[in-house]
Amino acid sequence: MNTIHVDVVSAEESIFSGEARFVALPGEAGELGIYPRHTPLITRIKPGSVRIEKADGTEEFVFVAGGILEVQPNCVTVLSDTAIRGKDLDEEKANQAKAAAEEALKNAKSEIDLAKAQSELMVLAAQIAALRKFRQKK
Repeated sequence: MNTIHVDVVSAEESIFSGEARFVALPGEAGELGIYPRHTPLITRIKPGSVRIEKADGTEEFVFVAGGILEVQPNCVTVLSDTAIRGKDLDEEKANQAKAAAEEALKNAKSEIDLAKAQSELMVLAAQIAALRKFRQKK
């Protein structure tokens, strides 16, 4: 079977390492789909879900809060400050954090505070969307 090795790594730990048939993730300019023997590529990725179709046909979902993607013909590496396995996502916690970010956005006193709140809100919205996508697949 034709597979590609995939590593998803956060600042704290390795989230996924294994063989896959296909990987889909949110690239900076749109959704990326990667099969074995893909052309080499390095790009930034946006917050969202990484979908890994494993060699046995099952799927693994990982939420990433942005990061860097490196693709080589036989290896895909996703580096992200924050990466969370789909099964470990907590919707209640994400919704609470989103509400706090919305409040921070309303109370922003400077351009920096505003930009930080907007960025955090974008990441949390992507996390909630990834969580819902993961739950639909179950």
